[in-house]
Amino acid sequence: MGTDAAEAVETLPYPYAFKVHHSMCTELLKLVYKVSKIFPEIEAARPRCASGIQALSLLNETLEKAKHHLRCCCESSKLYLVITGDVIVSRYQRSRNLFEQSLGKIQTMVPVILAAEISQLIDDLRAAMFTLESSEEEAGKAMRELIQQSSKSDLVVNSEIKAIQLAASRLHITSRKAILIERRSIKNQLDKVGGNDHRKRSILNYLLFLLKKHEDLIIEEQGETPKSQHEGFFSLKNPNNTSLHQQNNQVESSIGCGQSETRTELFSRATPPEEFKCPISMRIMYDPVVIASGQTFERMWIQKWFDEGNDTCPKNKVKLAHCALTPNISMKDLISKWCVMYGITVPDPCIQASKLLDISINSIASLGSSMNDLNLPLDISDMSLRSIDASYSSESAQSKSNLMPIQNKDDSYRRHSYINMNQQDLKFLSGLAELPWESQCKMVEDVKSCLQCNDQLFHSLSSENFVEPLLRFLRDAHDQQDRGAQRFGYQLLLSFASKNRSGILYLHEDVFDLLSSFLDSEVIEEVLAIFEVLSGHPYCQSKITASGALVSIRNILDSHSTEFQKQAIKILLNLSSNDDICSQIVSMECVPKLVPLIKNDNLSSYSVALLRNLCDIEEARVSVAETSGCIASIAELLDSGGREEQEHAASILLSLCSQHLHYCQLVMEEGVIPSLVDMSINGTDKGRAIALELLRQLRGMIEYDNEHEGFVSDIDADRDSSHQTPEKKSDADADRVASNRTIKKIFKNLSVFPKRSAIASKKKR
Repeated sequence: MGTDAAEAVETLPYPYAFKVHHSMCTELLKLVYKVSKIFPEIEAARPRCASGIQALSLLNETLEKAKHHLRCCCESSKLYLVITGDVIVSRYQRSRNLFEQSLGKIQTMVPVILAAEISQLIDDLRAAMFTLESSEEEAGKAMRELIQQSSKSDLVVNSEIKAIQLAASRLHITSRKAILIERRSIKNQLDKVGGNDHRKRSILNYLLFLLKKHEDLIIEEQGETPKSQHEGFFSLKNPNNTSLHQQNNQVESSIGCGQSETRTELFSRATPPEEFKCPISMRIMYDPVVIASGQTFERMWIQKWFDEGNDTCPKNKVKLAHCALTPNISMKDLISKWCVMYGITVPDPCIQASKLLDISINSIASLGSSMNDLNLPLDISDMSLRSIDASYSSESAQSKSNLMPIQNKDDSYRRHSYINMNQQDLKFLSGLAELPWESQCKMVEDVKSCLQCNDQLFHSLSSENFVEPLLRFLRDAHDQQDRGAQRFGYQLLLSFASKNRSGILYLHEDVFDLLSSFLDSEVIEEVLAIFEVLSGHPYCQSKITASGALVSIRNILDSHSTEFQKQAIKILLNLSSNDDICSQIVSMECVPKLVPLIKNDNLSSYSVALLRNLCDIEEARVSVAETSGCIASIAELLDSGGREEQEHAASILLSLCSQHLHYCQLVMEEGVIPSLVDMSINGTDKGRAIALELLRQLRGMIEYDNEHEGFVSDIDADRDSSHQTPEKKSDADADRVASNRTIKKIFKNLSVFPKRSAIASKKKR
């Protein structure tokens, strides 16, 4: 191997040298340059294991073949190159796939910084597109149709003239000089063709014959034409000291960055903030975590950094006190919202190299059969492909052998399922509907078992090969009332939603409509579990509400199944992060349904958390205050609940007291002062802060009462006059006075509460 970057650059052709297929050749040239540039680093860091050496050998071999393909497009006949355009596309695609395959294996065997560079290069490989230009495709089609015609046909001469004139015009072979260059290229190719390759030799001889026979007809009337379009495509010189890096920059400015048009347009509109990118990989983070230095990284990359024995921050080189990773939830939420806004999917970087190894490597092998379909009399279907097919066949066998996972002997069933279910096999779902029903059910069950063995296979699934076929299967299972099939189908969908976050974007409105229709069926447990997962994703929340599922979920709160009630509350809790959905939840009178659930030890924590979120809007606070027993149930949690429940309960009461004096009185009547005092002393930091603020609010209300004696009593008296006797009014006033006196004594003895005047703010309200 021993190839260094300088040597690699010297052997590469110049961009202006490509005779045809300029965009494809330039695209491959950029990839070859990038691989050549990083190759010495990979070679220096190569692992000493057999698989690492094998991957490095494959990378080197693919690199040499790609260079050979590029040289062919510089030296071969234009006419021959357009005739074999499909062959060249397949060769370039194959080179790209083998680059990705070998680099994917090497990525797991090198230091993390180099692995991040390789990861970025793999992204560039995946974005590379190879397509024929329309003029060259038209010329190639005309010449292939000419070759297909029988030589005995009376119309062959006219066909020859039309075809060669069209091809020559499209390829700018319209001057005597251009024809001379083309004939020399054909002759040079003939000199290199082996004696056994009769098909290729026949094609080249026929092309040479056409140029000699129809040269005068090809030349345009105006005589010598300007330089061909492709010769002026790159206004570059070829000085000996010109580096490929400089040429590559000019190529990129002429043709683009080498990515697909859609991808380029997308990221021109949506440039991610630098804060969203991992400092190691320089890509948008999928699972951001914070380390001891306060810097945020992608979990996978920083974990690899630590696994290599590093104890410093990769960004600022500060020595770390510890190597703990803390999820950066706020950053993850910001990235998620930004991705939804621009329709971008962030892939999981933890995808193993096994996914890369599943790349199809049969494109060249299948090329002969596709060319055979042309039924060419001169049989060009096998030209120049035999040696390539032979070399790639051995690589194919080696690659597929590496896909076999190592399992314990005790796990024979899973091993059998995994071995027989690679990425290619997963495409069966595209034709699932064509199988008999029993076979469909068995296949869905097998896939579920297979995916349980290897989570990384989830990232091979897409809308076309998984979601849409599975959706059809679930509809059919519903129509046939097959409960077992429904259960297996929804369990498979649950696994997909749980383990492939980026794949959730494949779920469209019809999926949520179907799920909503099953909320009153026998598979309600599975459907609720799916909704629980999906409700945590902002992308899905509006789709859940649009499907009408909220009504069914609200009704489940009245069910006799504690487990179903818990799932329903969790779904509403996730949805309550959206203020618009909060309004819908409150309008459906969910608050009264939560009151008895607050008293259930298994449901209280989720119920009070949901109420806490809902109380961010005015309608919910009114509903809580006006629902009989709601404030009392919340107040009880200040004594009986855990620390988190106490915090939520106090927060709800604080949101009420901050809005209305009457709400303060309702809270005071529940005798919450002792519990709040205890919480302000013994609670968590957050709990103490909430309790102190609530106590201050309540004391401000009492001070306000003292300044405006009888004000609250007069309001209460007017409100209750229609249904209270004088004796009852007198008793109520006496109780209120006694309660206020007791509270004043408590506040008087509390030195932890500094005085502050809340009267002004209360007057404003």
